[in-house]
Amino acid sequence: MLFIRKTHLTPEIVFDPRKGRLSIAGMSSPDNSVAFYQPLLKILNSIKATRGGIKADFKMTMFNTSSAKCIFDILKRLKAMEEQGLRIVINWHYEEDDDDMLECGEDFQDLLDANFNFIPGFNSYNNNVAKAS
Repeated sequence: MLFIRKTHLTPEIVFDPRKGRLSIAGMSSPDNSVAFYQPLLKILNSIKATRGGIKADFKMTMFNTSSAKCIFDILKRLKAMEEQGLRIVINWHYEEDDDDMLECGEDFQDLLDANFNFIPGFNSYNNNVAKAS
C-alpha cells in the first residue's frame, strides 16, 4: 500500500495493489516531480499481476509540465500492463468548466492510443479519494 499525503504543491496518492485501486488527486507542482512520483512508478514497475486488474482515478486540479511528464509515464506503465493482459480502467475526472484539464486527458488518451473514461464534475478531490478507498 502506498499513501502520500497531499500538500499545497502535491497531490494525494493512494495505491493499493491488492485491491487494484489507484487514486491521484489534487494539484501537482512539486519541486522535483520525478522524485515525487518515483515511489509509485517503482511499485507499478514491480507488479506482474494483480487480481481483477487496476482501476486508476486521476482527479487532477492542475499540474505543471514536469508533473505532466510523470503522469504520462504512469499512464504509459498502465497501458503496458494492459498490453500484458491485465484489466486496466482509467478514469479521468475534471471539473465541468475545466476544458484545459479535459483536453489534457484527451491528449494523454490519444498519445497512448488508450481508452479513458472522462468523468465531469467532482466537487472536491478529498471526497472522491475517500469514496475510492
